[in-house]
Amino acid sequence: MTNFQAFMNVVLGLLLRLGIPVALMIVLVLLMRRIDQKWKEDAERERIRVYGSASAARNTRCWDVKKCSEESKARCPAYAGQEIPCWQLFRDQNGVLRESCLGCNVFREAPVPILVQ
Repeated sequence: MTNFQAFMNVVLGLLLRLGIPVALMIVLVLLMRRIDQKWKEDAERERIRVYGSASAARNTRCWDVKKCSEESKARCPAYAGQEIPCWQLFRDQNGVLRESCLGCNVFREAPVPILVQ
């Protein structure tokens, strides 16, 4: 056997020994990324299905229902934090809602998210 053939045998052996596991790992990583992307899309569709109807409640603001003045809106923490439903801001330290929130139409008509398993 010549030196070139011996060298080629070593290179071929290394390729078989290292190349196949590396190629398999690359294929597995690509498959896992594809699966992860599908799961993310499924989770987003489920989130939209479950919480999508809550967007109507987010568009109904208590200051619109109660017809608050601009001065009242300026003092209101719910008006400052418009991305959070107003009743979430008015909870006390124990998480209990105010009585005024419990009787408010904005709170009472807000859709309740239902998780389907």
